[in-house]
This record gives sequence, C-alpha cells and structure tokens, in this order.
Amino acid sequence: MTMKPIQINDPAEIEAFLGKIALTGKGFTSDCLLLEVFEAGLDYPDYLKAEGEEDPDASYDGKSPAWAKYHIRQGKRVFMVYGEPGKDRRTHFSETP
Repeated sequence: MTMKPIQINDPAEIEAFLGKIALTGKGFTSDCLLLEVFEAGLDYPDYLKAEGEEDPDASYDGKSPAWAKYHIRQGKRVFMVYGEPGKDRRTHFSETP
C-alpha cells in the first residue's frame, strides 16, 4: 500500500521529522535517519520528501510501517534513501555543480 507523501521545506521541521525515522531490515539501516543525513554533509537540510510504499522495516516515532523512500536536499547536495519491501535498502548521495 502506498503511503501518503509528505513534503517539508522548513529545516527545523525536517530535523524533527528525520530524528523520528528508524530503519531496520536489509541493506542500509539507521536508528536515527537525522544522524545519517548529518554524516552525509547536510547540516541544514531545506527540503524533504518522504514517499513510496509502506516499509514494514521503517518506523516513524516508534510506529511501523513508515515510508520506503526519502529525498533530503540542502542546496546542491542531495541524500536519498530507497527501500522496498523484500529488497535491500540503499542510499545515494549526489552534489550538482
């Protein structure tokens, strides 16, 4: 089942949202997605979109399922997390010139 997409453009709201996302299962995992975003070099993300299928291995604020895909941007830097039930979750980082 597809989750209702969420789009946030306020850095403080993005940080609060990402702090409540935990990812378990196969591939990329995290107890707190916000820390992974900071490690990728996005210290003040200004755009977030969470969308996709329900991911039973993802949780928001302790409740599962959560979104399968996350797109986080700060200026020209983009950090993405892709998940699908039954497949390994992966990440992608890019920086446009």
